[in-house]
Amino acid sequence: MRQFTARFATVEEIANWDAHVTANPNGGNLLQSEAFAEVKQHFGWKPLHLVYETADYSSYNLVLEKSFPVLGKFWYLIKGPDVADVADIAGIVRANADFVAREKLGVFAIKIEPDIILTEETRAAIEATGLVKTPNLQPNDSTALLDITPDENQLLRNLHSRGRNAVRRAIREGVEVHNVDPTEENFRSMYGLMTTTVEAKSQVRVREYGYYEQFWTNFIKRGQGRMLFVYENGVPSVGAFVINYGRKGTYKDGGSLQKRSQYGDSHLVQWTAINQVKELGCTEYDFCGTPPSDKLKDTSNPFHGLGLFKTSFSKTVTDFVGCYDQVLSPLKYKVWTLAGERIARQLYTRRTGRQFY
Repeated sequence: MRQFTARFATVEEIANWDAHVTANPNGGNLLQSEAFAEVKQHFGWKPLHLVYETADYSSYNLVLEKSFPVLGKFWYLIKGPDVADVADIAGIVRANADFVAREKLGVFAIKIEPDIILTEETRAAIEATGLVKTPNLQPNDSTALLDITPDENQLLRNLHSRGRNAVRRAIREGVEVHNVDPTEENFRSMYGLMTTTVEAKSQVRVREYGYYEQFWTNFIKRGQGRMLFVYENGVPSVGAFVINYGRKGTYKDGGSLQKRSQYGDSHLVQWTAINQVKELGCTEYDFCGTPPSDKLKDTSNPFHGLGLFKTSFSKTVTDFVGCYDQVLSPLKYKVWTLAGERIARQLYTRRTGRQFY
């Protein structure tokens, strides 16, 4: 087992945060980025910058912190820690406990969410560390991933036949995809398309407009985000917000009008975005959220409708291990699980109208 130490990042490291995160063993994650940390700072969380070090590598991870009366501090390593191997989770767990105790940080529990592919072996390795499985939080804990390294012709041939045929037809029929400017009008249009699609195809709650406005702005101004529209009769009919972060492109947000005449328009938006992020150096494209692989045909799953579209590009679904809690104070954690978390979430949502996580 590798031995790790944990520390907070230096001022210089924070100033160059994205460069460090994207150099992590798995290339980092957009939810560990500087842009996302800034968003969460305005929506109820205190961002911290944590560094794990071992003889072989360093891992830079965003920590989101909330404080609660009596209980103390709760940490959420969103989409982290980024480790080279599942066996390294044991070393991370020990480093967390040592760091919190040594620095007297007052943290009673740490929620982790590593991008480790779910297998019987990885599940067993994680549970052997004493971590407690909790419900998954992020939509892409199960997702469709696409290798975008092949040349354009081969990449198109690699798509699922449903997606490939839709892209070809849209091109043949002259559908046009436009990169649009980050204006209030375009943001409002994008948000409208998103909410329309979620109401029609999903049971997932859409956050308030202000959250997305800041999210989109933060990534665009860093050259890490782009918004694409297709128009029909002069009105946006399909929209997508796509992020390029490190070696991964991600279809983060999207939506469409439910009644449209241009066949394959939503597929052509994705095909255009894939080729754009590939030009920026991305090697993988994440469609960001499907049902778990064993529930793809379950019509009651909240991601069923969106999953049908996303799996028309990639033929398989990748499941990650999801969320686990590291318990640092058993008594306080018991209070948290029995009532504390539920009450905290209810009070926060009632006070702000926003989602807790």
